[in-house]
Amino acid sequence: MRRLSLALLTLALPLSAGMAQPVIEASAPEAVAVTIYRNPDRGEGGIDMRWLSGFALVSETRTVTLPAGDARIAFEGVADGMVAVSAIVTGLPGGVAQKDRDARLLSPAALVDGSLGDRVHLRRTNRTTGQVVEHDAVIRSSSGGALVLQTAQGIEALRCSGLPETVTFDRVPQGLSARPRLSVTTTSPAAASARITLTYLATGFDWGADYVAKVDPKAGTLSLFAWLTVANTNSVGFTGSSLQVVAGRLNRSSDFAALDGDDPAPELRLQCWPLETTGTDVPMQSPPPAPPMMASMAQEIVVTAQRRAGAVMAVQEELGDLKLYRVPVRVDVNANGQKQVALLEKSDVPFQLIHTADLWVDQAVEGSQPTYRILRLRNRLETGLGLPLPAGRIAVMEGRAQTVLLLAQGALRDHAVGETVELPAGDSATLRFTTRPPGPDGRGRIDLTNANAEPIRMEFSLRGGDDRRISGRGVARKDGKWLWTVTVPANGSVSLDYRISPSS
Repeated sequence: MRRLSLALLTLALPLSAGMAQPVIEASAPEAVAVTIYRNPDRGEGGIDMRWLSGFALVSETRTVTLPAGDARIAFEGVADGMVAVSAIVTGLPGGVAQKDRDARLLSPAALVDGSLGDRVHLRRTNRTTGQVVEHDAVIRSSSGGALVLQTAQGIEALRCSGLPETVTFDRVPQGLSARPRLSVTTTSPAAASARITLTYLATGFDWGADYVAKVDPKAGTLSLFAWLTVANTNSVGFTGSSLQVVAGRLNRSSDFAALDGDDPAPELRLQCWPLETTGTDVPMQSPPPAPPMMASMAQEIVVTAQRRAGAVMAVQEELGDLKLYRVPVRVDVNANGQKQVALLEKSDVPFQLIHTADLWVDQAVEGSQPTYRILRLRNRLETGLGLPLPAGRIAVMEGRAQTVLLLAQGALRDHAVGETVELPAGDSATLRFTTRPPGPDGRGRIDLTNANAEPIRMEFSLRGGDDRRISGRGVARKDGKWLWTVTVPANGSVSLDYRISPSS
């Protein structure tokens, strides 16, 4: 006899009343298109796998055989994060009368609630001997409290004996589905087979770019490669899908959580009472489980295979003021996983190495401090680049003696064509500075020391507030900041004596 084992994870899934009328199952998706929109509140950096706040537009083509008259059609295997009110079904001869998001999923809480009063099997394993003993038991509590069982030995709560325990079930309670499901009602004028399309919005998705820049310091150029990384934390995957992603900030005013409208989901929490106490005592709870998203995220990364003639590269298209990247081959957007597809590849892009530092002039800095190196390049076609750069993470590397070494990691914001792009290249221990903060007269000093055998160009960003002016030799206002631009001689030093005064 097939049995179902009760997993000890807390799954938050809503329950609803069972459907009384027969249900016609639509076929599995025959064609799927997934368009993923980034988290609109994420600026620089990559996606956060612990909390995906992007969303996707999913479009599925299915086939259904309709009887004449009224019918309820079930679409099994929709995304967990489906926003039911956004669902649109086209292709039905009689249209759609109503739709329901059936969230009665097979879960520990739903399994317990659906088996209340039923006979189950309690299996215990002796830690010392490994002996397994099985008892018949009856469930006497719902998932709202401790899982209370009645056995021949009496009434007890699961996991209070001190031994590893598992509850197994002989059947699935009626009305529970192993996968998320949407149902719609329709009235067909005649029996027919229809090819229909289901389109809906779903949460639990996001995407970002992951860049790798390989620097050739002698040539003063770099090669830039980027992966398009998409993530899906739904328990449902989309096989052979047409995948697109959209870059840019979409104006979204709706709250998906409010639109969803599901009731708070029940949780199954395993509890037991201290020995020799009564039911009036407060139960002792087992440690809370990991957050559902972290528990379900397998951190799987699948890299799309490359053709021998070249990588499968996403193709950029225009979508109003946004950018759309279309993957030219069908790919699998796996459940609880990540997928990477090549996004761009450029070589021999010239850059300028700049040393820089940021200083709030009113704040004292103790001791000698390193400067920071950046690689500055222009995002123009004539300089070997000239394409939109979506926000993401970047790793900057340099080849040394048949190997590649990591120089720095950082975050990249969205860059349009024509903008200046600055990539992190790590701290510099050989170009350092010390400061003397301004006194009552508003005068301060910065000393730069260069231990390199060649002169170094330095851009020092001085911050003093919008209502104050910073003056000194080589200091100028640029892009809303006060910059001290200077070339520090080889094995030498330079100093800046500056003064702060009211801007008016």
